[in-house]
Amino acid sequence: MYITLSAENRPDTSLLAQDKGHRTSPRTLLKKGKHLYREGDEVERIYQVETGVVRLTRMLEDGRRQVIAFGYPGDIIGFPADGCHHTDCEALVDTTLQAYNRAALDHGNGDPDLHMALLHAALREISAMQDHVMMLGRKSAAEKVASFLNVITQRYGEDLGVYRQIDLPMSRSDIADFLGLTTETVSRAFTALRLSGVIALDGAQTIIVMQPAMLQDLSRGSN
Repeated sequence: MYITLSAENRPDTSLLAQDKGHRTSPRTLLKKGKHLYREGDEVERIYQVETGVVRLTRMLEDGRRQVIAFGYPGDIIGFPADGCHHTDCEALVDTTLQAYNRAALDHGNGDPDLHMALLHAALREISAMQDHVMMLGRKSAAEKVASFLNVITQRYGEDLGVYRQIDLPMSRSDIADFLGLTTETVSRAFTALRLSGVIALDGAQTIIVMQPAMLQDLSRGSN
């Protein structure tokens, strides 16, 4: 969910194979642009993304937006903070999710395997948040964009011969608000990567990584 430093910290899809008796409702279809929940709503359910992509955001008091994370298939979203959701959750494309009772996380007197899977997902989220904070504080703008593209294409892209391709569901503005940059800076970074032959663009949203090793080096600050 937190696309930051490492492509190896993949989401755990094991919950999809857990006992269906812990589901609180049929699968939820969330249409593009619709909200699953809002910041401050009471947490009744925890969700796993099955298909599609969601965006988790928070608004600052002055109206500025911070994108906290993007939820891809396998990701668990909706963990409570003092019993409430601490972000808005909106679908970037048509998305299906599976709900689980919050009680499955709060105590283990139901299915202990489900409880443990949810606990591990929460711990992975904490670790990923720490990575994200380090990236925001220590990486240059070019390194942030390279890190984002490196991880998201490795995790969620598709092979295209010797290359790797992904259709980004998020806008340049979304990426900027996730990385703590301006939209113009993100667009310039994309252009620089394209001109250097590291990536190619097929339209605005389709990214083809032409030189994966170079993109990884750039994400690490290697020139």
